[in-house]
Amino acid sequence: QVQLVESGGGLVQPGGSLRLSCAASGSISNIRSMGWYRQAPGKQRELVAQVFSAGSTYYADSVKGRFTISRDNAKNTVSLQMNSLKPEDTAVYYCNVLIILTYYWGQGTQVTVSS
Repeated sequence: QVQLVESGGGLVQPGGSLRLSCAASGSISNIRSMGWYRQAPGKQRELVAQVFSAGSTYYADSVKGRFTISRDNAKNTVSLQMNSLKPEDTAVYYCNVLIILTYYWGQGTQVTVSS
């Protein structure tokens, strides 16, 4: 079994910053990628950022230049630093880990950007 525990969501004003963290535990050998998805009300879940085992990263166009994903292989954690937040970033953010061919999901953490 794999457990993912997320932290760091909350309410922030436009232009502000938040940092999300996700810790993986359990049967977590052979992690291929770690990342973050988000789902806003009435919308499909979308990939925000991803970091692969070799260190390469992917960002959705909507967050490039504002969000930074990082991974600590020793601690099996992945973080998402979110700067210059916009109201359209409001969503539930989910941690995602790919181990071999299986995806695992965190429980989600709410991020609300509002004045």
